[in-house]
Amino acid sequence: MIKPAHLQKGDTVAIVSLSRGMLGESWAIHKLDIAQERLENDYGLRVKVMPNALKGIDYLYQHPEARAADLMDAFRDRSVKAVFNAIGGDDTIRLLPYIDFGVLRDNPKIFTGFSDTTTNHLMMYKAGLISYYGASVMNNFAEYGKINDYTAASIRDTLFEPKSVLDIPSAPYWYDDEDERIWWKPENMHRFKAYHPEQIGYEVLQGAGAVEGPLLGGCIDVFPEIVGTDIWPSKEEWSGKIMFLETSEDDPSCDYLTWYLRNLAAQGLFDVIKGVIVGKPARRSKYEPYKEVYRKVIGFEAGHPELPILYNVNFGHAEPIGVLPIGVNCRLDADKKTLTLLEPATA
Repeated sequence: MIKPAHLQKGDTVAIVSLSRGMLGESWAIHKLDIAQERLENDYGLRVKVMPNALKGIDYLYQHPEARAADLMDAFRDRSVKAVFNAIGGDDTIRLLPYIDFGVLRDNPKIFTGFSDTTTNHLMMYKAGLISYYGASVMNNFAEYGKINDYTAASIRDTLFEPKSVLDIPSAPYWYDDEDERIWWKPENMHRFKAYHPEQIGYEVLQGAGAVEGPLLGGCIDVFPEIVGTDIWPSKEEWSGKIMFLETSEDDPSCDYLTWYLRNLAAQGLFDVIKGVIVGKPARRSKYEPYKEVYRKVIGFEAGHPELPILYNVNFGHAEPIGVLPIGVNCRLDADKKTLTLLEPATA
């Protein structure tokens, strides 16, 4: 896997809209203003907004080729050192016919985003490029008030100042997106989220001991669109990996989560991976029910009660979130309830 170079002051980053084109809507453009100011003033970066990124929801829905063109052009541009995706959505798979994997492979650079951006990450994986699950423009770089300390530290320690070994701690606080959501409106841009002390931390659902392997995964809601396509990793490619999984704000039912996991079991993936990392559910009402689904499908139905499952990890849709580098070696220690990157996230 090719590891892109870390970011430094003066580098140029490109902003793309590869899924839902809300960044270009009049009610959302202030999010770009916040993110651009932070990237320029706090991180010392130059920001390049790609030509189609602000054309809005309707245009970008109708023209997946325009979204793909922005991605390809950003990677071809030798002055661009990183590509940050605006936001997720539900139809990034429609970009697949327009992707040139040789361009991605031959022009390695940092790529970030999460949720539906899972599809783009698996495009990067097919091209042999390490990419970074997390740090989207609208969710993280444009967080109201400021980027929370947990996310800011993760961005720093993976994208800007990579560490030879990096512990990924449980966040000391959490955000209630169900009852205390701050809606994306210009009048709310100076409001701070009310984070609450984390009372649980990492939980081990099953398994013991420590396992090591490269990270691979994403938002499980997106997997049904990808399975069977050229970018879905084969069973051999999953072998030896630590799989990370999270669920979106669409709040899939326990039945849907069961079916998604059964598909992975039917592919034989739980027979070959080293362990599973599960993101904190986007909706706290699913926190306990989801635990039982994971134990039932992986431990009982798939017959792998020994497979370590680390639960309540901070990535994906439940803020605060960190950045997980796909393809980077990681240690999951079920006995100590720890997660550690075993090599620098960027070069």
